[in-house]
Amino acid sequence: MSMRAETEGESAPAVRKNVLFIAIDDLRPELGCYGVEHAVSPHLDAFAETAALFEQHFVQAPSCGPSRASLLTGRTPRSSGRFRNASLYAGGRTLSKEPLEGAQTMPELFRRNGYRTVQIGKISHTPDGRAFAYDGSGSGDDELPHAWDELATPIGEWGRGWGAFFAYANGAHREDGSGRDDLMEFKVEEDDELPDGLMAQVAARKLVELGEEDQPFLLAVGFFKPHLPFVAPRADLAALEDVEVSPPAETTPLPAPYGTRSAEFFNYKLSPESSRPLDAAETQAARRAYLACVRYVDRQVGAVLQALESAGLAESTTVVIWGDHGWHLGESATWGKHTLFDRSLQSALLVRVPGVTEAGSRVESIVTTLDLYPTLIELCELKDRRVAFPLEGVSLVPVLEDPSARARAAAIAYWGRSATVRTPDHRLIATRTEDENWENVQLYRTSDGPDPVTSCAETEPEVVEELLGLLQGF
Repeated sequence: MSMRAETEGESAPAVRKNVLFIAIDDLRPELGCYGVEHAVSPHLDAFAETAALFEQHFVQAPSCGPSRASLLTGRTPRSSGRFRNASLYAGGRTLSKEPLEGAQTMPELFRRNGYRTVQIGKISHTPDGRAFAYDGSGSGDDELPHAWDELATPIGEWGRGWGAFFAYANGAHREDGSGRDDLMEFKVEEDDELPDGLMAQVAARKLVELGEEDQPFLLAVGFFKPHLPFVAPRADLAALEDVEVSPPAETTPLPAPYGTRSAEFFNYKLSPESSRPLDAAETQAARRAYLACVRYVDRQVGAVLQALESAGLAESTTVVIWGDHGWHLGESATWGKHTLFDRSLQSALLVRVPGVTEAGSRVESIVTTLDLYPTLIELCELKDRRVAFPLEGVSLVPVLEDPSARARAAAIAYWGRSATVRTPDHRLIATRTEDENWENVQLYRTSDGPDPVTSCAETEPEVVEELLGLLQGF
């Protein structure tokens, strides 16, 4: 299908190619549209019926900062050096505060091409686009130099970006010095009593404003939930009281040395009597709380999408809904991300391109977050494509036009000195030594499910050799 409609014998008038990019923190494919029966996600499910859903989308790192760095720079952590969260700040290893000949990030490239670029919420690592640490210290410079015309994150009564990110009700937050460490809180009545609800309102107003301007726009909205702590309106947890939430499919701990202590999760307190590992009742409560936060953010996404329709922009706007990584919900005795397995690296990805995507189509090919940057360049037909660093993804336009096509053979991801290759049939994980060799090599069959128990590296040495070859140079 052509990306530009044509009438008989002549091209139709040019249509603005806007982009609405919605990022959702810690969203694994725990949605009804991905076949999860206990999920309550009606707005995302309805959007999926109008869009292309990617069945096998994998991120480049199992943590917010490096995953988003790959999205925004089009580079793997191996190339950029961004393996952890703190290294994404402005002035880091590759982002220059001075303009370079080529754009350093995706929003900067769009801005150079005449787009109005607006950030609301968490798109890079910091929740407001400013280089501040959790405690409020830091330069306050733009985290992505030269990228945004406007940083429009509403802070509300939480005082600063990280306060809003770790928000409880009534202006309280994890970083306010109170020692507050509750894993969950469901007590407010209205959506806009919490930051994600405020952001949805600001995004809706901004769409009206952008629709009245002459230039195309890139509006990026980054919702916080379901990231820890699990906080949402009371009604979202109540709506799940009668929903049967399935227990973790596999509770055998991840094989050494690639497990995690789930430190982020266990820094919060479930209850004064909570155990470690969680007992069955606590596990059920934590899984239900995550799903309640998904229900809350689903409603905020729905509000933004409705605003896009009401502003008359749906037919001129590519919409991307992206989860920045996955999350273990007790599977493999793990809570959180920070592993190199499917639960951490697979996330939701939905894309709708007017005149291109087939409503309700499903893409089975492996794709990666790296691929979104070149895809948007092609879809929006950007004229100035000069970038500061070579892009390492592939355009997904062919699979958007033909969902049966193959985008790539494998996905590669990193965590520290370890790396993984995911193919349709296998996942290999290995650790790079100081002399650039590999150790602790493990191999798992994807047919055995997303929660590995026993490595098959010794019985399939030819597969190990092939997949280690894919890691060379990366």
